[in-house]
Amino acid sequence: MLRTDWHTSDFDYELPPGLIASRPPERRDAARMMVVDRGRGVISHRMFVDFPEYIRPGDEVVFNDTRVVRARFFSNDGAIELLRLEVERDGGWRCLVKPGKKMRLGHTVAVGGSTGVVTAIHESDGARTVVWDEPPDERQYGQLALPHYLGRDEEVADEDRYQTIFARPDRAGAIAAPTAGLHFTPELMASLPHSFVTLHVGVGTFRPVKAGRISDHLMHEESYELSQPTVDRLVAAQRLVAVGTTVARVLEHVAGSRGQLVAEQGTTRIFIHPPYEFRAVGALLTNFHLPQSTLLMLVSALAGRDLMLEAYREAVRAEYRFFSYGDCMLIH
Repeated sequence: MLRTDWHTSDFDYELPPGLIASRPPERRDAARMMVVDRGRGVISHRMFVDFPEYIRPGDEVVFNDTRVVRARFFSNDGAIELLRLEVERDGGWRCLVKPGKKMRLGHTVAVGGSTGVVTAIHESDGARTVVWDEPPDERQYGQLALPHYLGRDEEVADEDRYQTIFARPDRAGAIAAPTAGLHFTPELMASLPHSFVTLHVGVGTFRPVKAGRISDHLMHEESYELSQPTVDRLVAAQRLVAVGTTVARVLEHVAGSRGQLVAEQGTTRIFIHPPYEFRAVGALLTNFHLPQSTLLMLVSALAGRDLMLEAYREAVRAEYRFFSYGDCMLIH
């Protein structure tokens, strides 16, 4: 009988802080790659450059071509931080703000030569709508919203390395990078049969699961797009290899809600956790995720919670590098 009463604490593991990768490796493709054979329950150790060896005839490798935007802003006096979640239809910004007490209804904030006023407070997540006389220039005043666990501010190298090589300028909208894609080089991509979906990675990347039971957790909403040319390739493939949990969420949302893969754009709050039957994804390349996170729950749904926690313990023992700039894992 499949267990359904999972608690957040069931997806915990011990991680020495020294294993968190605070900066990218010298080369994009220099990562180690743990390989988890979920059918046999076997864990092995390879290098990421060996990834093409696991791609079989009939496979399609699927990437997320979203582009990370500079979504973090500070007021001129440095007292207020704004994380832009989206630009609303009227041009206002939906933002998370710190501290909230300084951004109540009617309060103003100055960024560069722009002045914004709080016109709404959203009860669901505490976000503010800020309407500007003129929106602040992203290139001049915006910063990358690097994950807090990096323990540092943005550096020059992040401008290039916190962006995949295939991120499309017309797909700008992610707050965080789809980090499994950061390992790929043009040469390696050229050797693989591949296609693209779009999912704009949202603020949920930064938010811990606070509910005791995972069934009580409400997922964040993210925008996605799946084109007809991509669907044609995916339907013709024998196995879909998702590069990153963001790709997995798009494919599983569409396949689950429509009964098959179809071309569409929309939003998803899909929360994949045990027990879950994957409908589209046959293999997954992903980085190592935070303890008690929704992403660790997703990979546990694919490989099994016990095997996944065993793999994470082995990764700690073997001193893999963790999180956004760290090493990767192939689950097949």
